[in-house]
Amino acid sequence: MTSQHLTHVPAPDGLAPSPQYSHVVWGTGRFIAISGQCALDASGAVVGEGDAVAQAHQVFANLERCLAAAGAGFGDVVKLTYFVTDVAHLPAVRDARDAYFAGAPLPASSAVQVSALVRPELLLEIEAFALVPEQVTDVPDGSGADLRLIR
Repeated sequence: MTSQHLTHVPAPDGLAPSPQYSHVVWGTGRFIAISGQCALDASGAVVGEGDAVAQAHQVFANLERCLAAAGAGFGDVVKLTYFVTDVAHLPAVRDARDAYFAGAPLPASSAVQVSALVRPELLLEIEAFALVPEQVTDVPDGSGADLRLIR
């Protein structure tokens, strides 16, 4: 499946397809790395202590804010890495992911069970990588010629 600047390959030859992720994603553009996000609100307080569903939604809300700060959205995400303290939290993570991706092709992903996160109340952390298309703008340089500005 191909979007404007990304290509998603859900099942390369010889691999079983997965409804949970794309096996391969590639594209062109500006690379964005988003640090692992936890279920913390704007003041740094834990949201949903002991509740994987509430924490997953807060984490995706935080990812959305980070993507927006870089001029990106969930449709630009090429890779997610889930760190969970118990793999039993993955259904909550997938449900929140599906709500935020809302029809966008799913990125490549990895899930890792860890013994602990930075604070004992946290159940999950998610990092993301994204690619946004480069915006090319012609800018007058005063000499009659235009300079190309790539952002």
